[in-house]
Amino acid sequence: MSQHLTIALIQSQLHWEAPQQNRTMFEEKIDSISNDVDVIVLPEMFTSGFTMNPGNLDTSEGIKTVDWMQNQAKKKDAAIVGSMVFQEDDKFFNRLWFVQPDGNLSTYDKKHTFTLAGEDKVYTAGNKKVLVDFRGFKMCPLICYDLRFPVWARNAENYDILIYVANWPKTRIGAWDTLLKARAIENMAYVIGVNRIGQDNLGHEYSGHSAVYDALGNPIAYSEKEDIIYTTLDKAHIESTREKLKFLEDRDDFTLK
Repeated sequence: MSQHLTIALIQSQLHWEAPQQNRTMFEEKIDSISNDVDVIVLPEMFTSGFTMNPGNLDTSEGIKTVDWMQNQAKKKDAAIVGSMVFQEDDKFFNRLWFVQPDGNLSTYDKKHTFTLAGEDKVYTAGNKKVLVDFRGFKMCPLICYDLRFPVWARNAENYDILIYVANWPKTRIGAWDTLLKARAIENMAYVIGVNRIGQDNLGHEYSGHSAVYDALGNPIAYSEKEDIIYTTLDKAHIESTREKLKFLEDRDDFTLK
């Protein structure tokens, strides 16, 4: 079981409602990764941008993208993580996929749909927190607006890494920076946040600020430009921090309804 996990965060512009174009773009970026990495994280809705018109996408695009993620994961011997528009039984989901190199799939449907943009009226919210064990690390993947709700992210399961994929706009980027750091501190876990950059077809600007924080809230990776950001996480940091500072043992018990 490995004590280290190397992560690549791909911070990129997105082509609006153009899954094939986005897959091609991200494949080129993934192919450019020469480092040995364990996990590659893409932004929220990485094949379309944050669209509230999922019907503009062909219903087959979700399956095509999952197949593509499986191929990329196998090729790079790394897990691929990101969310997309996914249609199932006449419902649309903002669904995150954690795809392992052996083809194993884990999914998480965004619980906190973004009411300010009307996401709650278009996409069906999830109600299940998902944990993924991969190469010796336990991870909890969440999506964008989930970041504002600490109870949902609360580390009751002793996970090691909290992952957020996002389309978080420039106008509220200060909240993104602050809340990522807060989630790391209160959960005593690594926190990874992957945002997009550029402007979407609705005129919203995105300034990146993809980042990684350690279990004490210290930033260990950060970027504001189109970039592939690399960092290596150390299991010993989690273990030693929690052994020295037993704050999680004093957490409140609660039940979500």
